[in-house]
Amino acid sequence: MLTARGVFASIILFVLSIAVPIRCEEDPYERYVKTSVDFKRVKQDKDWLLKAYPSWLFMPWYYQWTIGHTDASGALCNEVGFNGGFVDRGDTSHLAWLDKYKLHFYMDHTAGKGDLHLWDGSIPKPQVPAVHGTGIRFKPVNAAMKTRLEKIIKQNIEAVKASPNRSAYALDDEISWGHFAHPTMWQITDDASAYSKWLAEIYGTNAPKKAGWVSYNDILPKLSGWDVASFDASPLMDQWSFNDSYWNNFLGGLVDYSNSVDDATPCGFVGGQSPCAFGGFDYAKQMRKIQYLEAYNMGGSQSIIRSFNPHNAVPTVTSYFHRSTDDCLWQLWYYIAQGNRGEIGWVEKWFNDDKTPKDWIKTCAPQFIEAGQKIGPMMSGAEWKHDGVALYYSHASIQLGWIMDAQAHGKTWISRNGDDKLGASHLVRRAWMDMLRDEGIQSNWVSYVDVVQNGVPKEYSVLILPGALCLSDVEAKRIREFCENGGTVIADYMPGLWDQHGKGRANGGALDDLFGVKHSPTMMLKDVFNGGKLWCEVDQDANFSYKSFTTFMTNKNTCIHDASGFNKAVREMDVIKTKKVGKGTAVLMNLSPQWYNAHRIAGSKDAARRSVFMTPIHNSGVARWVGIKGANEKEFGYEITYWTQGKRTILFVVSNLALSGSELGGGNAVGLKSDVVPITLEFAKAIQNAKDERTGKSLGSGKEFKFDWKQNEACVMTFDSN
Repeated sequence: MLTARGVFASIILFVLSIAVPIRCEEDPYERYVKTSVDFKRVKQDKDWLLKAYPSWLFMPWYYQWTIGHTDASGALCNEVGFNGGFVDRGDTSHLAWLDKYKLHFYMDHTAGKGDLHLWDGSIPKPQVPAVHGTGIRFKPVNAAMKTRLEKIIKQNIEAVKASPNRSAYALDDEISWGHFAHPTMWQITDDASAYSKWLAEIYGTNAPKKAGWVSYNDILPKLSGWDVASFDASPLMDQWSFNDSYWNNFLGGLVDYSNSVDDATPCGFVGGQSPCAFGGFDYAKQMRKIQYLEAYNMGGSQSIIRSFNPHNAVPTVTSYFHRSTDDCLWQLWYYIAQGNRGEIGWVEKWFNDDKTPKDWIKTCAPQFIEAGQKIGPMMSGAEWKHDGVALYYSHASIQLGWIMDAQAHGKTWISRNGDDKLGASHLVRRAWMDMLRDEGIQSNWVSYVDVVQNGVPKEYSVLILPGALCLSDVEAKRIREFCENGGTVIADYMPGLWDQHGKGRANGGALDDLFGVKHSPTMMLKDVFNGGKLWCEVDQDANFSYKSFTTFMTNKNTCIHDASGFNKAVREMDVIKTKKVGKGTAVLMNLSPQWYNAHRIAGSKDAARRSVFMTPIHNSGVARWVGIKGANEKEFGYEITYWTQGKRTILFVVSNLALSGSELGGGNAVGLKSDVVPITLEFAKAIQNAKDERTGKSLGSGKEFKFDWKQNEACVMTFDSN
């Protein structure tokens, strides 16, 4: 018989057994980013990668290597500092020669050619409808392709893996799920269930029903009539994100397979393009799937790749196309200063009468040797230092930016190319990077993946949101937490008015509460930038072949040009709204920084207009700690990079210049100076045991150090780290 106390206890137990607390549904996008294979890394162990690819290599691509593979040409390579080479598709015809002269090489086209890279040159006319249509990639990425490519990979690797000088395998050159980074609408695979499964993974129970593959033609007519709340680019952006994921997972699988055939050599690809809506170049995904990369420096790709390269362990190199001796040396030093581990040189007319090297090779030889034998080994394993400033990488915003930018082209959007030179996301990114470098502040990119998974890293005190139009709820939450905990968050314009799928938010921006503003969900074209024609700042069709940034920013432009020297984004909203949030500060500029690309070319006086964007960074406590004392117009455009290597800091002074180049490579300097300029490096605090690494001279300790800087080369010094 139960006592009164027993009855009461039984009731309590019963109530507890049925009173299961109601749980809020987990954010499916957060779960997706934290758990999906889309973000799983291939092997990227630092010690393993450094053992395979330990230093800096200059690797001629033997297109017109007219001097053969003989004892004479081998001796020449050693003499001029060509300390690397390449083989193609398992070709062993000169493998013994590479081994004899100890030339470390990469193998190109390890997976053949014609599957990952579909065709050479411009798009053949018969393929145009397929590329821009809504069908299946004419060589679908699927299990059959995987089986075919694995057979090729195995055959090619087996042919060369006995060589002690192999350093990397490149699956193919200039790969893409489309054609380079050209506008491409097709579906990557013929696996009928793959897209629906992916949608279910990323959306959870609210996954949209797949209603057929869409094209930009389905979005374009709606852009002029949409307000923010009704704006919905998700059908198109989801397709692109799916293609990116499927593609990069496929590459990661081939990299894993390559490792199974040769577990001592990294694998990746060459010919990387700018971050883009097309082709697979979401570098937050791609840098998790490769172990080796040559990428062209377009759209800030080098900075992004370095930032997403764990411990700078994945060997990244650049392409070299010869233009002049001065340019050759600038590229060598600039890219070493940025952390690159070598160059792939396009051999074309490098030899007189096909026999003897041209004068530029002899002139550059001492510095090739210096890079390969001295500075390169010193940089092996070094890790980038920043000044506590992070730039936010939102690939969804790059996608939506393209959708807005291409509106100006109308039906001719299919011919749009060179997006890195036109697109707002690219030019805003460029402006932020150059403003910071000119201010003497080094930064890193942090990706949406890292922030969703782990929040904004505590090593940063400032987070900048460049053109971050699209933010998920969880990204906004993490950014808010960073600010509340003491960080400074700076957005240029319209942050988070759209979600990660490109769907407009019905209640204003995801961070409006953070910044203390209200973006109206009824905003339309008339309310932003030019006041009625386009969603973006510049008519990129009217300026498709612009000759200067000033023309680009002014031709057919009716933006409100603020007194600061930059264009307003939301026309009726004030500029520079600052709000204290918890322990931190939030700043919404409501200005686009694109004009800085023109101000910078005009010179140091106009470039000083960057102060409107730099002031909130300085207010956070970030300041330059080393610079050229008394720098003026002659020195303007210099950049200082710094690295840690054990207990030493490695510091470079280089020229940060605009670049020429295309999807086929390049990266030659624009506006190159080669003067010898006496400079004094001035430190905020005294440093200890400094050394000029190029001359070998000990510089002692102190706050000021004198150098003669040849502006197309580098000053390199080391000192004890704090």
